[in-house]
Amino acid sequence: MTEEIEERRARNEKKFSYREDLPNSGRKYWYEVMGKFGFKARYVKEVNIEEETVRFYQEIYDSQGNLVEIHPKFPVNLGHQWNKRR
Repeated sequence: MTEEIEERRARNEKKFSYREDLPNSGRKYWYEVMGKFGFKARYVKEVNIEEETVRFYQEIYDSQGNLVEIHPKFPVNLGHQWNKRR
């Protein structure tokens, strides 16, 4: 792994509390923020093997832990997408 990739990986590992290896040799990083009324926001960053951002999005969970909204931010900000199971 090159020094530049290692630096990006170190920055991602420092910024995001959680990480998971993906089948395509990339990684998924995320951190969570608790809301005042039991809601939770999860900020998710997916990267390729070179630690370049492939996707970035926000997930919103209700007080029971159910996913209720997804807000894609990168590569294109698509605004709100409601969970259809709701």
